[in-house]
Amino acid sequence: MQNQTAEKAAKPAVTSKTSNFVQSAMAACLGVFVIGFVGFSHLEVVHNAAHDVRHANAFPCH
Repeated sequence: MQNQTAEKAAKPAVTSKTSNFVQSAMAACLGVFVIGFVGFSHLEVVHNAAHDVRHANAFPCH
């Protein structure tokens, strides 16, 4: 009886398939935010900061 309780407690609450989907969805949301807000921001400070980071990482942007 005690072994059955220990086995049930040891199982993860979330399956790896669900976890992978949640992680992928959150990464997609972050990417949409970065492209949508930072990339097309009309605030010059935000846009210039993103632009400088792209240059600092040797990422061609224009």
